[in-house]
Amino acid sequence: MKDKYANYWEETKNHTLINRAWCIENPKKYKGYGPESWGLTASYSVKGYAGHAPGMDKDLGVISPTAALSSMPYTPEFSMQAMKQWYNDLGNKVYGEYGFYDAFSETDNWFPKRYLAIDQGPAVVMMENYKTGLLWNLFMSCPEVKQGLKKLGFESPHLK
Repeated sequence: MKDKYANYWEETKNHTLINRAWCIENPKKYKGYGPESWGLTASYSVKGYAGHAPGMDKDLGVISPTAALSSMPYTPEFSMQAMKQWYNDLGNKVYGEYGFYDAFSETDNWFPKRYLAIDQGPAVVMMENYKTGLLWNLFMSCPEVKQGLKKLGFESPHLK
């Protein structure tokens, strides 16, 4: 979708690429960061719940898998690389019966086995959207949604 302010696909993709680039650059030299292990967003941390983001004051050395997994439609190759690396190399330290845990820090050897619905939901939904577009298509098929988005000045192939 886009409006007079932005192309939201491009904005989301660019923010994802910034997040990944920060983890590759890794200016704070955290263990485990790199092209195949990235993803900063709000999650648990060694110091409690925190908002993680690129930036010297916002990066606490904690990877939140949902950041990369929920970005799959925008950066499928990079998101898949991260998912495979965590699953294959870190295994049950970061993955359990219901999928990937909320967060981990290789620097602090911190691997809590905690799930949050705000992680699991977006990751699964966005993987399905990447695969088939199912949830986006269902949402955009609602007449009320189409009408509201048109009134707000959005453009989308779904609105034609």
